[in-house]
Amino acid sequence: MSEPVEWGGATLRSIRDLTPDIRLFEIEPEGEFVHPTPGSHINVAVLIDGRADVRSYSIVGPCTDGFYQIAVKLLGDTRGGSAYMWSLAPGAKLTVSTPGNHFELSRGRPEYLLLAGGIGITPIYTMALALAQAGANVRLLYACRRRQDFAFLDDLQERLGPRLQVFVDEEGQRADLDAEIARLAPGGELYVCGPIGMLEAAKRAWHASGRPVDQLRFETFGNSGRYPSEAFRVKIPRLHMEIEVPQNKTLLDALEEAGVGMISDCRRGECGLCALPILETDGIVDHRDVFFSDEEKAANVKLCTCVSRVAGGSITIDTADRAA
Repeated sequence: MSEPVEWGGATLRSIRDLTPDIRLFEIEPEGEFVHPTPGSHINVAVLIDGRADVRSYSIVGPCTDGFYQIAVKLLGDTRGGSAYMWSLAPGAKLTVSTPGNHFELSRGRPEYLLLAGGIGITPIYTMALALAQAGANVRLLYACRRRQDFAFLDDLQERLGPRLQVFVDEEGQRADLDAEIARLAPGGELYVCGPIGMLEAAKRAWHASGRPVDQLRFETFGNSGRYPSEAFRVKIPRLHMEIEVPQNKTLLDALEEAGVGMISDCRRGECGLCALPILETDGIVDHRDVFFSDEEKAANVKLCTCVSRVAGGSITIDTADRAA
């Protein structure tokens, strides 16, 4: 979907809990309803500590009734967008965008392999429904930490039957990505949405298979990392500054609030515009982006400030000449 998004008023029509920590929100736009395509998202204006901000949420389902549906996982170690959404009751007034799509589903492929982890099921669920309805050759691999974490499972089992496989982390179950990709028909595509570890494993397996790079599509969410989010300090010698980054705030947000001039766009670890040079660190850089390669992450030369963090120490960075 290439059209520019537009903002408008909306009303929260209903809420429904899908799992203990995933809630479905049905949103009625005040203006024209723009029909979303699979993989679409809407932006929602939120308040975090009294400050206006924006969050993007994947649209769930075909939305044929003129309402947008999004699913939000309540997380304790993020910037507060999910807590704000979970504080809302039906009837609440919202400001939302029309749908955008950076995770387009191609049509007419010989086979589709879908891979979802946790809340990453939201765009994948919509793709699975659309492909099943179109009679496409599709398989879905769906992994969660615990059995109680599976959202939309009954519906997916009804629509996909044996073409759906589920994997439960705490029971030691893992998808064999090498084998699953090997089964994929020539010209088939893999669509992935999940935590950063899953994305990197899928990229490694896809690269090892020798398949064309453009037949792997993925989307990420910036709160996933190898280490729990914690507060850390960042030093900027060029600006003679030292900043504390709270556990529930990104490095990019903290830099902007401190008056450091930054360039950014996606704020999801995908575009690389907000990346800054690393001068030194006495902690572990938790690279949570999908912009840098595994080799670039291992070299620790730069980090994407919108999602990446530091565990167990501090970091010293440069800002080029982008002081405010």
